[in-house]
Amino acid sequence: MKKGILGSILYSAAISLILCALVSAGALRRVDKWASDAIFERPGATSGNIVIIGVDERALERFGPYGGWSRTVVADALAALASDPDRAPAVVAIDTLYSGESADPEADAKLVAAVRKLGCVVTASAAVFGSEVTWDESGSASVDRYAVLNYEGPYPALAEVSTVGHINAIYDRDGIMRHAIMYIEPEEGVRVNSMAYEAARMFLSKNGEEMTEPPVNALGQFYVPFTTAPGGFYDGFSVADLVDGKIDPAYYEGKIVLIGPWATGLQDAYYTPVDRASQMYGVEFQANVIESLLEGNFKREARDAPQIAILFVVTFLCSFFFRRNKPAASGALCAAAVASGFAVPFILYKYGLVTHLVWVPAAVVVSYVVSLVFHYVRAAVERQKIARTFERYVAPEIVGEILKEGTENLSLGGKLCDIAVLFVDLRGFTTMSEKMEPEQVVHVLNRYLAMTSDVIARNHGTLDKFIGDATMAFWGAPLPQDDPVGLAARAALEIARGAEEVSRQLNEECGVRISAGVGVHYGPAVVGNMGSERRMDYTAIGDTVNTASRLESNAPGGTVYISRAVADVLGDRAKCTSLGGSVKLKGKEEGFEVLILEELDGEK
Repeated sequence: MKKGILGSILYSAAISLILCALVSAGALRRVDKWASDAIFERPGATSGNIVIIGVDERALERFGPYGGWSRTVVADALAALASDPDRAPAVVAIDTLYSGESADPEADAKLVAAVRKLGCVVTASAAVFGSEVTWDESGSASVDRYAVLNYEGPYPALAEVSTVGHINAIYDRDGIMRHAIMYIEPEEGVRVNSMAYEAARMFLSKNGEEMTEPPVNALGQFYVPFTTAPGGFYDGFSVADLVDGKIDPAYYEGKIVLIGPWATGLQDAYYTPVDRASQMYGVEFQANVIESLLEGNFKREARDAPQIAILFVVTFLCSFFFRRNKPAASGALCAAAVASGFAVPFILYKYGLVTHLVWVPAAVVVSYVVSLVFHYVRAAVERQKIARTFERYVAPEIVGEILKEGTENLSLGGKLCDIAVLFVDLRGFTTMSEKMEPEQVVHVLNRYLAMTSDVIARNHGTLDKFIGDATMAFWGAPLPQDDPVGLAARAALEIARGAEEVSRQLNEECGVRISAGVGVHYGPAVVGNMGSERRMDYTAIGDTVNTASRLESNAPGGTVYISRAVADVLGDRAKCTSLGGSVKLKGKEEGFEVLILEELDGEK
């Protein structure tokens, strides 16, 4: 048992280590991200605090290509927002970079004046990221793959009258936008927050609330729980509508107004986890980030190391159970573990912790499948082992039944059961063999033993062993039988009759006559594999075996001796003649009854 438990522990540890190594290497990265997006990121209702004014197709038709717009267009839009000071927006964020003065100084000045008048505008800046190698004093090099190689902000006059926020965005490794960059550091000691952060901060400040910063990773990024799918924040209002005075100030009063590209040709759209099939415009991505900041809906991403440790423990325990239990019970545990593996991350997400959704369920399923393969292979090996062990001893149909029942019915240390034991031996064979040639002795013995083994197999018995010219067999093991005594008795009579036929044939062939005495007893005995790991025999031991042997040794040639225990089981089926206690069996007390079995129903 200790060896089996140790083997299960080593097996489970190996499976767990392999699965954890594969997961750590990113084997489940894509499917885990896909499943997490599908389960975690579900569109909902907005708070109504954010509106988008789009640089859409109508605006492009009205004012021409976006890259050629005069800055007076945006200035006029801002002027429209400031036309009624009592109904002005709380914050305006312009998702367009105005870096450097244009060729029209009047337009630049007009935009600055409009921003100054409105007084609550966030303008855009942007950085270019890349790899940068730095060297320390010891001469060691380090590579910063997200170094700011270039930074552009709004032209100085505009920067002075506005709050600057960067509009950088970065895809995850699978090309999906799940994170926002809260801040960038264009130079040492200088921090530029994102446009979304600054817009949310200004809005909360105007409403008497303080900004709470979300948890960020080493790159200054934070996980974005999206509020809506693409189009959820947009009500169809265009910059052209705003300039023409077609938007009622009640629509944007006291709210955050985002002005940015809303046309496919402007190439400002991203794939997001909330809808992988449709791209989301950058200005609406900003709106989703702002919404999460306003609500304080922050998600902290759990580190991989503790999740790997938990994965190892769960996989180890499941693998250990799967190896030591039947597939049905293992399947139930697998289903429960998979369900829990999905439910726990979902609950943790609701409480602000983002974990890997697929790791545990996938690992448990794989370990279960491996256990099924293991059980199948082990069962196949055991079937072969059983077949090799018993096909030499028992009838093929008994081997088949053993294989159906499985090894749990085969106690290798032996089990106590009631069996019918038969012994048969040639009379006078030793003396006769002394007068025969060795080849002739082998020929006679083989003919006789072939006959006894065929009869035993035909009557579904287990051939235990050949002991010189004697044969031992039993019924009722390794599997229980309906009528072990009846089968043993029938085999005994057939062997006695068969010995006469073999004797007639041998007399014609080589002038040799044989006869056999048979003994049958029924009772408890220990049956199992006896011996050592290097050498063992499947046999039966006990007083029942000894008694059957004593009956056979006293039976005259051509006679079947049985005990009262056998006769009582046979009942009216058998014709017997009792010898009472006249036959003295070695090791048996006075009065042990011996009977001659003469006939059995169906046996003549």
